Amino acid sequence: MRLDGHRESSNVEDARGLGGGGGRRFIGGRGIGIGTVAVALVAGWIFGINPLTILGALSGGGMPVAEQQAPAGAPPADDPKARFVSMILADTEDVWRAQFQAMGQTYREPKLRLYSGSEVTACGGGEAAMGPFYCPADQKVYIDLSFYEDMRSKLGAPGDFAQAYVIAHEVGHHVQNLLGTSERVQQARARSDQRTGNQLSVALELQADCYAGVWAHHAQRARQVLEQGDIEEGLNAASKIGDDALQKAAGRRVVPESFTHGSSAQRVAWFKRGLQGGSMQQCETLR
Repeated sequence: MRLDGHRESSNVEDARGLGGGGGRRFIGGRGIGIGTVAVALVAGWIFGINPLTILGALSGGGMPVAEQQAPAGAPPADDPKARFVSMILADTEDVWRAQFQAMGQTYREPKLRLYSGSEVTACGGGEAAMGPFYCPADQKVYIDLSFYEDMRSKLGAPGDFAQAYVIAHEVGHHVQNLLGTSERVQQARARSDQRTGNQLSVALELQADCYAGVWAHHAQRARQVLEQGDIEEGLNAASKIGDDALQKAAGRRVVPESFTHGSSAQRVAWFKRGLQGGSMQQCETLR
């Protein structure tokens, strides 16, 4: 990606090394994102962690959550990985600010919180094994940057645009939160059986993939950020984190009824739809 000279976001919090301490209480909450059920299925294979532990954290099932998050400052200026995610976040801010203005609305920028190992959030306890995730309760994207090495070495999804796609997908969930889409889906899931609830979850995830494509479309038009091979990196990343791909990687039988994020083919198709068209209206997965 061509990011030299691009601005960095001021909305990045660096909590690496702080740990997830603090007073704790039990509350409900949900984190939405790439690091949810699909990653839980493969977590035992990659990290040796019980998937039920991860699912409990993300479903609000009695996980301890810090009453007060440890204060965090900006990342150091000489940290290339932090600078990269800061520039990607800034680029999503520019794109979505313009998109919301076109709708007559104001875009509220999310925070991106860097952590290492574990972190407390308003949605539950976060672990590196979850991968990046978005918490609608505090409007923050959480990422342990070691996930990018796991993408390359364990999931077979290398490249800077693949890394950018991950951030853009989570910011897509923030867009859904601001528009009220996430809350409507949560309410519909509460009234549904598990199979229908899974289908709703898939639709929400595929829309976030499409929104990631919308970001890439407008970032390229405005700032020519893409280099040769970048699009292929993004499509490969979308493919590697499909539910069917993760279930196969974990040595499990592929069970479409259990999908919560969508198949590899679906994720690739919706990311391409947003990338090629650049229109939010083309991302209606919830009809």
